[in-house]
Amino acid sequence: MNYMNAVRKQVRIAPSILSADFARLGEQLAAAERGGADIIHVDVMDGHFVPNITVGPLVVEAVRRSTSLPLHVHLMIERPADFVRQFAAAGADMLIVHQEHNWTLHRLLDDIRQANVKPGIALNPTTPIGCLEEAIPFVDLVLMMTVEPGFGGQHFIPTMYDKIARLRYFLKQHGRPDIEIEIDGGVNTTTVARLVEAGTDVLVAGAAVFASGRPVEQAIEELRAAALVAQPPS
Repeated sequence: MNYMNAVRKQVRIAPSILSADFARLGEQLAAAERGGADIIHVDVMDGHFVPNITVGPLVVEAVRRSTSLPLHVHLMIERPADFVRQFAAAGADMLIVHQEHNWTLHRLLDDIRQANVKPGIALNPTTPIGCLEEAIPFVDLVLMMTVEPGFGGQHFIPTMYDKIARLRYFLKQHGRPDIEIEIDGGVNTTTVARLVEAGTDVLVAGAAVFASGRPVEQAIEELRAAALVAQPPS
């Protein structure tokens, strides 16, 4: 089965602040915006759902004050339902929650929608795509983790290219080709072309933007160029 040739929207770049210098966060967000970033991605971790602790609603609120770009807030926490209202009030445009371990997922997604925020759902690398079948009527985006969640700067898992393509085909077969696919983990100029060819709509890049050794603007421009080369004509 050839899963690769699905129609999709213009690929967007979403720098992840997980790899940013928090002492210069406002400055780096401004540079990302100048460089043509489309979205800012915020990873929220609680040290329980994943083995790391990052930020909470106060940082999201600070990011909201620092940029006009949409904020995708990825909740890698044990009890996301307890924090939907706080992150919505802090300025999130999309809240992404995990398929894994959220046993009242329909209610959670509905709570996000009721908070006037777009709901997204995330899958870990080894979670089967088929688990999404009952959730996709209720979401606007699927985020696929292409590294094990918890830390930035990891290497891309090569089998994920095929999984992205299969996800694109799965969404089309289930009547939701409009759902965007966001990829998080190991995104850089080496992986971008194949990610786009597989069906990616949103590229989350942390280390490749904020820890590349190049100016943030240049790093984003290079990712954009690599994505455009691989993007088929609309």
